[in-house]
Amino acid sequence: MNCLVLGGAGFIGSHLVDALLAHGHYVRVFDKKDVSKNNLMQSLNKIEFLEGDFINERDLSGAIKGIDTVFHLVSTTLPETSNQNPCYDIRTNVVSTISLLEKCVKHGIKKFFFLSSGGTVYGIPHFLPISELHPTNPICSYGISKLTIEKYLALFSHLYKLDYVILRPSNIYGERQRTNSIQGVIPVFLAKALLKEPIIVWGDGSVSRDFCHVDDLIEAFILLLHAGIKNKIYNIGSGRPGSLSEIIKLIGTISGKDLRIEYKPNRALDVPINYLDLQLAYSELGWKPRIQLEEGIERTWNWVRSNIDDAGS
Repeated sequence: MNCLVLGGAGFIGSHLVDALLAHGHYVRVFDKKDVSKNNLMQSLNKIEFLEGDFINERDLSGAIKGIDTVFHLVSTTLPETSNQNPCYDIRTNVVSTISLLEKCVKHGIKKFFFLSSGGTVYGIPHFLPISELHPTNPICSYGISKLTIEKYLALFSHLYKLDYVILRPSNIYGERQRTNSIQGVIPVFLAKALLKEPIIVWGDGSVSRDFCHVDDLIEAFILLLHAGIKNKIYNIGSGRPGSLSEIIKLIGTISGKDLRIEYKPNRALDVPINYLDLQLAYSELGWKPRIQLEEGIERTWNWVRSNIDDAGS
């Protein structure tokens, strides 16, 4: 297949690019101007790389030509900061994605994959684990934008027969993830441990999340690409909650470092506990997470130790 990966130079995108190449697909990456290509160094000579602006319609049109499968991994905001400027979130994510969908219809795109958010679209859980049938009541603009795009995908399928698949991942972590971001506690905490800097914890450490290694997410993408499934939504995660205190304990054990922890008040955007029901992906795809939290953190720790200078860039 001729695949376009929007945001392909990033953490998740670069792993997806590697997997698509390994399965023999043609890959075009579209990412922002002057983006670091460090994550793609092993595959840069095997792909077509286009730089552009996601909110520029001409750039998007050029990226889609000759493509039959689109993977939309771009987000211009983060859950923590999205509430600060909802208008920007809507303009750059929702409106730009609608423009992208219009171009996909025009160019006859056969399949559209969208990376949504299992951590934010559901909001405060009514029941656990959270299945795809759980009510969607996001409490941050990021989650609202993701959910809005999901609804537009359903509309474009109804109006124009655009086939889509939506993945709602939990907290994805692993090698190549930025260590200086406000998103992704595992690589951030690992870098703090390595650099002997304090680890900041919002709340008492009891906040629990569903942490899923990036390789498990990529396996789900590949299975869905080859399965021919249309117009479905799947949770992708580990299926179990891990508290921040548990994460910190594992980091201390794996790194062998004495950790400095600083506790700060809870934030309004933090749901106390969130983990996903994975039964649908298992029953329809045969997919299940393979990388346990201990193994995933150890792999990420080894990567951080080798790449801390580049990881923060």
